[in-house]
Amino acid sequence: MRVAVLANLKKNAPRWDGMPAEQWDDLDGEKTVNAIVEALRGGGHEVAFLEASIWSPHNLVERLDDYKPDICFNIAESHFGDGRESQIPALLEMLRIPYTGSKVLALALALDKPMTKRILHYHDLPTPEFQVFEDAAEPIDDDLVNESGELLFPMFVKPSREGTSIGVTVESIVHTVAQLRAQVAAQLRRYNQPILAEHYISGREVTVGMLGNLKPNEARKLSDRVADHILPETLTFLPVLEMDTTAYAHTEADVYTSWMKTELGPEEYKYTCPAPISEELAHRLKLLAGAVFRVTGCKDVSRVDFRLDANQNFKPYILEINPLPGLSPGFSDLCLQAEAAGMTYTELINAILMHAARRYGIAND
Repeated sequence: MRVAVLANLKKNAPRWDGMPAEQWDDLDGEKTVNAIVEALRGGGHEVAFLEASIWSPHNLVERLDDYKPDICFNIAESHFGDGRESQIPALLEMLRIPYTGSKVLALALALDKPMTKRILHYHDLPTPEFQVFEDAAEPIDDDLVNESGELLFPMFVKPSREGTSIGVTVESIVHTVAQLRAQVAAQLRRYNQPILAEHYISGREVTVGMLGNLKPNEARKLSDRVADHILPETLTFLPVLEMDTTAYAHTEADVYTSWMKTELGPEEYKYTCPAPISEELAHRLKLLAGAVFRVTGCKDVSRVDFRLDANQNFKPYILEINPLPGLSPGFSDLCLQAEAAGMTYTELINAILMHAARRYGIAND
């Protein structure tokens, strides 16, 4: 197949005075894009990289028209807007060009963490209690405070629509109403978007990666009542990975912070895969991950992040789903999970491609 890899390189991103230093942390570097291109070539495909921008000098629409790909391998994050990760897929649908990964609605939904949590809550999937703030002085929900008006439990404060843990720092954990309001105010100023405050779950942090797509009969079975269900055969669940947040607890407060995701090298990132958990818990996590995949409408590949509550016998709580998981070889969580499953990087990238190609009917099972 002729494949166009679509991504937004950090070096091509807009710049302006006063821009937060972490503004483009979720964009990709040339090393990752080149690795994907070579992996797809290793799968026997003709491949070209196209910067995912409609503006000159990139002119994506014109370049797609010239290249005429059979399918696009999409990892574009885009730059601006509440649903920015859905912008390139929307363009591709207008042009009637197939692409890998989740579609427009799922990408817009997953980027908006509060909207995702509302969907999870509707389906009785376990996610921490939360409130969204557009003003730091808003009244705090009654179920988050005690009779004295103080917080019932520590809260965790982060931007609503960012990736790569942007905005997640030691200061994100707050214990009092005053701390909550101060942190919300600071993040509103810095990120200019609604701020999510959720119950901070003290415990281990794990993630589950998935490849594939659900058939209609499996989607019906994989409902919000997941306790007794069998894992769907058409989804490949990668081994559960546990981040060792305790390794940097002296500076990062047992939180998987933005600093850990962007500043640590592969040799410094501490993790265990498969995670040292029981088979029963691993099965439960995969059932929950599959249910999140289903109710958010994801396709081809995703990763679901959890916290295991140390105060409730490691009960899993869903933090979010990432339908555009990082694909940096030897470092990104999904790549490490695939490696633990015995998959090479080339096999992982081509598996994502082929799941999409089969879904569009341009490749056989």
